[in-house]
Amino acid sequence: MIEGDGRLRRLLGGDALASLRMRLRQRFERGPVDGKIERLRISNLNRDEHSALAGLIGRPARFSGSMQIDVQVIDAALSRAGVASSLREALESIDGPIIHAETAQTELNARWSKAISFATHLDFSSFLQVPSGAGLLKRLSNSDPDVAARLCSQADTVLKLLPAKGMTRAQLAAGTLGDAHALDMGEAVATLVLAVWRKKGRDERTDDENRLFESDDIRGIGEDRIRDIWARAGILVNELARPALFLNLNIDSSQTPSSGEPNYASLRFLLRSNPLWDVRSRNVYVCENPNLLAIAADKLGANCAPMVCTEGMPAAAQRVILQQLVTAGGRLLYHGDFDWPGLRIGNHVMREFGAIPWRFDVTEYLAAVARAPRPGFALTGLEVHASWDEALTAAMRTHGLAIAEESLADELLQDLAR
Repeated sequence: MIEGDGRLRRLLGGDALASLRMRLRQRFERGPVDGKIERLRISNLNRDEHSALAGLIGRPARFSGSMQIDVQVIDAALSRAGVASSLREALESIDGPIIHAETAQTELNARWSKAISFATHLDFSSFLQVPSGAGLLKRLSNSDPDVAARLCSQADTVLKLLPAKGMTRAQLAAGTLGDAHALDMGEAVATLVLAVWRKKGRDERTDDENRLFESDDIRGIGEDRIRDIWARAGILVNELARPALFLNLNIDSSQTPSSGEPNYASLRFLLRSNPLWDVRSRNVYVCENPNLLAIAADKLGANCAPMVCTEGMPAAAQRVILQQLVTAGGRLLYHGDFDWPGLRIGNHVMREFGAIPWRFDVTEYLAAVARAPRPGFALTGLEVHASWDEALTAAMRTHGLAIAEESLADELLQDLAR
């Protein structure tokens, strides 16, 4: 056997014939399932490759760039020489098993189908039916169907417990996966769960926001965004960070009247207490900047209408309190900076929470521009379309001035006085 193996390698082995062996193997890989091939035509032969084939079938060594060979003739020649029972066996002896491509693909597809079958949660199953979702699963599993099956099973278990009501992420992870850190940022199961929950809210966001979420892979987004997605699922992550700033909001009609002092509500409090805010059929004024809320508290105190501040783009606590106010029957009115980020935030708040503009339109902008000191602050960054006022974006583009929300405090206080 050892002697035969040495003779075989002299006949077909070595780096000089590696390309020829690869082409011959490909014919078997792509041929009939039973591996029976009668004839082959091999092209683009060099002299060493032609000489090796000619020697196997006993043809004259006169060079030709292509050759048609009878596989059974080569099988017989190799068998008589005692080096291999067939050409296929010879190729496998030198370079390893030949896997039939179509059969291997069918088996692989079956393994992936089995892996995805562990996703029984409706939103999860739908997520994996689209190319981006399936692609994310393959990346997270390093294209291993067995790993993918485990990830699907674990993510499915987690998703079936959502939405929760103020459960910590560590508690959820320990209870479902046996490891308090299994849903930490960057973990594969957490990535799948967050991607499914983010997709649930995608249709409710503006085009500007969706540009931040083009991929189904959440691994590139920041901690605030991730905390926000978990919060929408009722899960607490760093629940004391970025609490929601508000003024003169009461939880129910029996509570002592507001003191006129600003207060904060943590994500932990909002999700665990789920307070019923006393705002039914009342206006709640939403601003972008905490300075405006502070001015309102200083000037109006307890006589100020209810206010909430987003402090820029709403994070988890801000989103939760705004949704709770809407659920409680409050009418949200929004004002922000007249700049491109301010319009982006306005699009978000109005689209997601049904807010209406509060002195946040082209008329107010033009009046502010007329009063603004020169040269003023120039608009910077990418232009944003104001979904609630077609003319506002055009006017801001024309004048090129940004107007800070605080500079309009006198006008806004007129609406806040009660």
